[in-house]
This record gives sequence, C-alpha cells and structure tokens, in this order.
Amino acid sequence: MKNVLGIIIVVALFVAALTLTGALFVVNEVQQVILTQFGRPVGDPIVEPGIHFKIPYMQTANYFDKRYLEWDGAANQIPTKDKKFIWVDSYARWRIIDPLLFFQRLRDESGAQSRLDDILDGETRNSIANHALVEIVRSSNREFERSDDLGETEESDILQEIIFGRDQITREILASAAPQLASLGIELVDLRFKRINYVEAVRKKVYERMVSERNRIASKYRSEGQGESASIRGQKERELKGITSEAYRQAQEIIGKADAEATRIYAEAYNQDPEFYEFIKTLETYGDTFDEETWLILTTDGEFFQYLKGVK
Repeated sequence: MKNVLGIIIVVALFVAALTLTGALFVVNEVQQVILTQFGRPVGDPIVEPGIHFKIPYMQTANYFDKRYLEWDGAANQIPTKDKKFIWVDSYARWRIIDPLLFFQRLRDESGAQSRLDDILDGETRNSIANHALVEIVRSSNREFERSDDLGETEESDILQEIIFGRDQITREILASAAPQLASLGIELVDLRFKRINYVEAVRKKVYERMVSERNRIASKYRSEGQGESASIRGQKERELKGITSEAYRQAQEIIGKADAEATRIYAEAYNQDPEFYEFIKTLETYGDTFDEETWLILTTDGEFFQYLKGVK
C-alpha cells in the first residue's frame, strides 16, 4: 500500500512539475511574445522582459525580435529614365513594431523577408525608372574641375544639374514603402543602395569608350609633343643658322681687314721702291706660272720678259 501511495505521489509531483514548466516562459530584453491558443492569438503582446505564465498544453508562446533586422535585396536589372540598364543592389534595416499585426499578416520573419522583397524591390524599380542615371550615382551639385581631356558627352554627363540625387531617391523609396510595411506591423528604418553598375553588355561598351577616349587623349599628347619637338628643332636650326651667319660675317670682316692691311703694306712697300716691288711680284708670277715641263714663247720687248734678259 505504501509503495502504491509513493508511486502516486511521485507521478503527481512529476505531472505538477511538467505542468508548471509548460505554464512558465521567459522573455528577455530583445524579445516580444504573442500567445496563441490553438493557433489563434490571445491577449496583448508581451513586450516586458521577465517570467510570464500561459495555459499549458493549450497556449503557445511565439517569440519575435525587438532589434533592428537586416534585409539584403537581390541585385536587379533596372532601366533608368534615360534608357540605361543598370544593376541595382540595395539593403535595408527594419524592425517589428506591432507583433500581433505582424503575426496575423506574416506569421514569422521568413514571411516578412518575402514581403520585403516584393515591396522594396518594386518601389526601388519604380524610383530608378523615374530618374536619370546621373541622379542615381550622384548626391549633390558639387563643383567639378573642368578638363580639356574630357569628351563632350562625358563632360555633359558630369556637369548635368542634380535635382534629386541618390540620397533623395533612397528617401523617396523609403517614404513609398514605409506605409505598406506599417500595415504589416513593420517599421522600415532605412534603405540604401549597396552597389550600382551597368549591365554586362553596356559595361563592355563603356570600357571600350573609356579605352577609346584615353587613346584619343594619348594621341593628342603625342601630337602636341611632336609639334613641340618640331618647334624646338626649328628654333635650334634658326639659332644655328644665326650663329653660323654671324660667324661668317665676322670672318669676312676679319678677312677684309686683313686684305686691307696687306694691301696697305704692299702699297707702302711699292711706294718705297716701286722697281723692287715690281721685280718681286714678277718673280712670284714666274714661280706661279712656270714649272719643269712648261714651254713659254715670248717676244723680247714684252714686259714679262724684261727680267729674263741677260739670264744665262
């Protein structure tokens, strides 16, 4: 009898402990709970941390996070207003502000991620399609240093006035998507573009254009260098000719002065003894005229023969 009573007491204590365990649940600082009874929500959301009670075996505690959660969208190919196809990769931060509504509409975070994909991707696509590419990649009308190296199209894109800008476009997406998510018990905290790039086909054309533009700039520099080189060589030739001409002029002046001085000396010598001077000059002429094989026929009364008379 005593053994049966002991078994009954142990079983009763076990059932009581199991029932008490099923009736208690703990909520920490980052959690909020919705109680459901046979799958239907009952009572108000539990948002205060601590130990709470529920009806065991009938009620279930559904936990939801209070913290900011991450949404990382998939990159999508989207056309801009100026018909340029780009890949847009975005991300957002959100949190559950109405757990009861969230549970009724979405059940869990997996369902929330699916709805976020639909809403945020759709609003992003709409906003991108309503703006030009330059407004999506720039945020302000800051001053740019102009360069003669830029092509006309490239410079016009850079200097185009920005009306909205990237930051304003993200605020526009945020404002459009927030009311839709609020109806699901979600607060959309922020949304940003993680990456913006051309699609592969357009990217190749952009790279080809960049290569072509840089080749044009390189050719321009080479042409300018060749022109400067030709200018330097021409300047060198002009200076060389100028130096040569000046040297020739100075040489001719020196030669002229020397000839004049020689003529003066010859004139002085001639004036001192004209007959001797004439004799010397005649002998020089003989030396320049005759050699061992020269035959010369002269008359005896010629001036050229007068100093040969009497030579034996």
